[in-house]
Amino acid sequence: MATENASAAALESAAIPEERKAPKGFRCGYIAVIGRPNVGKSTLINRLVGEKVSITSHKPQTTRDRTLGVLTRDDAQYVFVDTPGFQSKYKGGLIHHMNNVVRGVLSQVDVVFFVIDASGWKPADEEVLRIVPRESTVILVLNKTDELKDRESLLPLIALSTQKFPFAAIVPTSAKKGRQCEELLAEAKKHLPESAPYYDLDLYTDKSPRYLAAEAVREKAFRLLGDELPYGIAVTIEKWTEDEKGAEIVATLLVNSERHRPIVIGEKGAKLREISRLARADIEKMLGKPVRLEVWVRVRRGWSDDVRALKTLGYGDDPI
Repeated sequence: MATENASAAALESAAIPEERKAPKGFRCGYIAVIGRPNVGKSTLINRLVGEKVSITSHKPQTTRDRTLGVLTRDDAQYVFVDTPGFQSKYKGGLIHHMNNVVRGVLSQVDVVFFVIDASGWKPADEEVLRIVPRESTVILVLNKTDELKDRESLLPLIALSTQKFPFAAIVPTSAKKGRQCEELLAEAKKHLPESAPYYDLDLYTDKSPRYLAAEAVREKAFRLLGDELPYGIAVTIEKWTEDEKGAEIVATLLVNSERHRPIVIGEKGAKLREISRLARADIEKMLGKPVRLEVWVRVRRGWSDDVRALKTLGYGDDPI
């Protein structure tokens, strides 16, 4: 069973430190958050965790790898697994990697949050649902209820959804507004195994500050470049020096083609400076200290279809 696998994997390590022991009845487990692109998976995790774990934008392929977000309460620890939006519309090495991440995660979690737009089912939702094992514990999340003009439309949607899959629960939510998030957590907790916490109580993600800094730069590039640039964009951290007074970071923004470089830089460097300014603000908030950030642009042709390049950039097969 998925629950047994996830629990066993988490407890195979050394004995649990005293500070991570929990009272009887404490629950802990992995929750995969899956769905097609742009249904609000990362926004939902950020809302539930209360910290910025995953970057967000209106573009598909924003989330490229699995990211853990950890929420610890007095009675439970929820380990959310943010996954890329599963899709078949586009092809290539990066898309193949992203879809493999989704499939791999599904076999290793205790609960699945299947997220769709509250406006109704789309063919792409049905496609993602087909890869979910029937024996999985799946909670359907009807997200973006704040965008509905008529909330009564939820009733026929819920009725239709019960015919598509044996969902353990169906919860309408608004990740953006924080609506029904506590109800969603309560439903998830029912299906988590009794266990001591898997992670330190003050941890909210498994990703390093370097990874989060690179993601901050990529998020700002996605948002500021709009539809001007294809999705062949990645970020690496070339230099990181830090002390108690501040940090100095040099990041490289990779593009697929020489003609993309001036798009990222902008007129007289304006676009690149704005990307750097906004990313620096996020990184300073994360580190709690002043940051000097330099962002450079470099061409690396075909990186999104190059297996070696993908692994170098951190997009390896890494379910949980």
